[in-house]
Amino acid sequence: MTPEELSSAIRAALLEATAAGDFTAEIPAEVRVERPRNRDHGDWSTNIALQLAKPAGMPPRELATSLASRLGQVEGIAAVDVAGPGFLNIALDTASAGELARSIVESGTAYGHNDSEAGHTINLEFISANPTGPLHIGHTRWAALGDSMRRLLTASGADVTAEYYINDAGAQMDKFALSVLAAAKGQPTPEGGYPGAYIGELAAAVVEQRPDVLDLPEDEAVAVTRPLAYEAQLAEIRATLERFGVFFDVWFSENELHEGGAVEKAVERLREQGHVFDEGGAVWLRTTDFTDDKDRVLIRANGEPTYFAADAAYYLSKKDRGFTEKIYLLGADHHGYINRLKAIASAAGDDAEVNIDVRIGQLVNLNGAKLSKRAGNIIELNDLLNWIGSDAVRYSLARYPADSPLSLDGEELRKQTNDNPVFYVQYAHARTANVARLAGEDGVRREDGFDPSLLADPTEATLLATLGDFPRVVAQAAHLREPHRVARYLEDLAGRYHKWYDTCRVRPMNAEEEVTDLHRTRLWLNDATRQVLANGLDLLGVSAPERM
Repeated sequence: MTPEELSSAIRAALLEATAAGDFTAEIPAEVRVERPRNRDHGDWSTNIALQLAKPAGMPPRELATSLASRLGQVEGIAAVDVAGPGFLNIALDTASAGELARSIVESGTAYGHNDSEAGHTINLEFISANPTGPLHIGHTRWAALGDSMRRLLTASGADVTAEYYINDAGAQMDKFALSVLAAAKGQPTPEGGYPGAYIGELAAAVVEQRPDVLDLPEDEAVAVTRPLAYEAQLAEIRATLERFGVFFDVWFSENELHEGGAVEKAVERLREQGHVFDEGGAVWLRTTDFTDDKDRVLIRANGEPTYFAADAAYYLSKKDRGFTEKIYLLGADHHGYINRLKAIASAAGDDAEVNIDVRIGQLVNLNGAKLSKRAGNIIELNDLLNWIGSDAVRYSLARYPADSPLSLDGEELRKQTNDNPVFYVQYAHARTANVARLAGEDGVRREDGFDPSLLADPTEATLLATLGDFPRVVAQAAHLREPHRVARYLEDLAGRYHKWYDTCRVRPMNAEEEVTDLHRTRLWLNDATRQVLANGLDLLGVSAPERM
């Protein structure tokens, strides 16, 4: 019996109770079940009696006792106990609990997927680094977490569009072009420009495509250099992210907002909403109406739009494209943007508590990392991948909440020991693959038999209960936008698998021992664990190796 089947059985018992007149209350569409912290209390627990006691006009324990008598008659449920103020602790019989192993194997990659976020249409924007240099460690945290968040939300039924906002407008792009042109001419980096060997590489690429750029007047030369250098740098950013296993559905250009007139149109739309006013020759948005600490300038007195005006136009673009929910994942230095963006949402007629979610990621310190030789003063993502590898970087960043500062030890992440969390989980998956491979050589085949009642060892009950909890963990991690919950679950699952492996054999002891249904059924459990480990690692963008 899966957690979903148990939930349905509890709901059916509640409906029977109300039909029989035991009590009157509106039964929820879904009854939540959880694993008790103490396994001695049973396989699953629910607080549904506490939830319904008040509307039913009954003491919680009385309602729980009534429900327990009905659940005790359900096939597959071995015992139901009423605990505390009205909790129901439920123990499944061995066969019913063991049936989960076959269910997981047959579900395959779909196990853990759920519809808890169905109906949500989400624009998920993350990284959005300036296209003026290579990606660095500061971008890496949101690259890992943002992509894992996308995978989790999609697995939970949401319609998610991953978007990269290219900050390709403004003075920074002019400084970038001037820096590349100066390098092409062998001149020093202009004041306020971009130093670094990568600028020289971009300069060489520009000259290769347009050898005449060195002979053009400066204005014309900058006009030629800017798009060529920009396209080359953006291509490198894309390639680095693809190497990191991060892909975007949309690459949205800020410059196109300006060139297409979207910024001016956004200002007029907000004016029509009654939130724009003119003062001192400038155009303002009255964001103080929406808890911001001061009003914000949209158009300066000289007629130039501010970054805030572009932010407003970008938000309205997302709204116009049908995204009811917009998630922004921003760096640690963007904390002041939260109220501003929420004010834009409110001014646009949205609910700032529903239609926009702004998350701030804290800084990452990686001990032992070396500054980039190409960029000079940063730790490049490409260098991290060369040094540590994508799996270790992604997993180590995914296993902590984004809002906590993080200090990692690069050499520790490279070690193949059980003290390294990513190795510990990946090794568990490789071990399940090895068990299945050797069992096959010994003639143990799943298709020859399955008797879930044989999974009677305490380590098997614990492992099955942990496997059964995976869909709930996925749904919760998606709802809270917290991928670290999946990582911590996988570590717990790996630990329980290793204990089971040490206690229960899948293969016969020797060539003389007959292969029995116990071996075959344990192979189902081994392979179910393998599937859940693989599914969980995939949600984090981490590989599940067959051998290590």
